[in-house]
Amino acid sequence: MDNFFFKKRAQSVLVLSLLIVISYGSILITEFDVIKGLNSIPNAIIWGVTNFYPTRESLEKLPSILAKLQETILISIAAASVASVFAIVFAIFGSKTTKVNGILSTISRGIATLFRNIDVAAWAMILLFSFGQSSLTGYFALFFVSFGFLTRAFMETIDEIGVQAVEALTSTGANYTSVIIHSVIPSSIPQILSWVLFMIETNIRSATLVGILTGTGIGFSFDLFYKSLNYNAASLVVLTIIGIILTIEFISNYVRRVIL
Repeated sequence: MDNFFFKKRAQSVLVLSLLIVISYGSILITEFDVIKGLNSIPNAIIWGVTNFYPTRESLEKLPSILAKLQETILISIAAASVASVFAIVFAIFGSKTTKVNGILSTISRGIATLFRNIDVAAWAMILLFSFGQSSLTGYFALFFVSFGFLTRAFMETIDEIGVQAVEALTSTGANYTSVIIHSVIPSSIPQILSWVLFMIETNIRSATLVGILTGTGIGFSFDLFYKSLNYNAASLVVLTIIGIILTIEFISNYVRRVIL
């Protein structure tokens, strides 16, 4: 027992020492002034309190901000919803429980891994070359990331069902389509809906960054106000984003409690 705790302590010391060395090396390479950085924190807080808040003039821009916010929400919901339809098909082919054959399963898993591991900002920059700065660029960026994430999540959900339910129906003479429709999907649908709701929340958060890159939605409004030094209007955009994220999360959590 003493030897076990000694090894754990040694590992903790080793990891901590490694983090310190990496941090110190990064400071030297970037020539970051730690003292100056710490001293700037109070000034940053004072600037934020005195400049980053809505005013009466910025509230006049609220209708246009809400219109952009609505566009962002609709794009996020559409991307997650359509992606979930494609994702469930690829998840069925890729799942160990419902796979048709090993080759198709490997292809489905590979596609899901590729789309999931490319960041939404990278997708937005890639798609800018094809579609330019438009809502379609933002939609496809969110769609591809949603598709990759949901395919992987749906695969794990289907695998959790286990082969027993599938084998039970198969033994009665049910074909592949009947097994999927009458066993796999009904058993997975609550968790699948939960993942879709989670993806919508994530998309709304990501859509702000995507909007800055693609010049659309609420992200573009923030970028426009911030670059024009209209910090009061920019703060109003931030507050509306926070408000809608909290609202969507509350609704999502309520729906999850009902269906799960």
